[in-house]
Amino acid sequence: MPLRPARCYKELKKPPYTRKEYIKGVPGPKIVKFVMGEPNNVYEVSVQLIALENAQIRHNALEAGRVQTHKYLANTVGEQRYVFIIRQYPHHVLRENKMMAFAGADRLQDGMRQAFGKPVGRAARVRMGKVIAEVRTYRDAIEHAKEALRRFASKLGMETRIVVKELK
Repeated sequence: MPLRPARCYKELKKPPYTRKEYIKGVPGPKIVKFVMGEPNNVYEVSVQLIALENAQIRHNALEAGRVQTHKYLANTVGEQRYVFIIRQYPHHVLRENKMMAFAGADRLQDGMRQAFGKPVGRAARVRMGKVIAEVRTYRDAIEHAKEALRRFASKLGMETRIVVKELK
């Protein structure tokens, strides 16, 4: 069954559902790595992607943004000249009450009976002002880092801002 659109899971309506020891069948997060590039260098600037609203970001959106950002930075800046860090972890378990949507389905399903839902994915619950992702690099690569985070933000479906900070 295909995924529902991100707008179905974006709002922070209910309390977080995170206790995996009580939940059966929780899918693992799709994010493979949270730190990419060369973390051991001493960098000059930090370019951060900051959330401007409270929202949930699904794990597959974080993974899609990670792949695109890492590929762009590796091709333009070079693997040894940056470190890309995802700061949010998808703890929240998403649930879905699957309903049949074809002719004659009204005789087969029970509607709202036991409508709690089954686990279908995970999401990171992000509050306003929190850093979602960060790229540390040198001054000559600031524009490439901004473009990479702009591409990352296009996968999230929420309002964000890019901030450049000097590192000591």
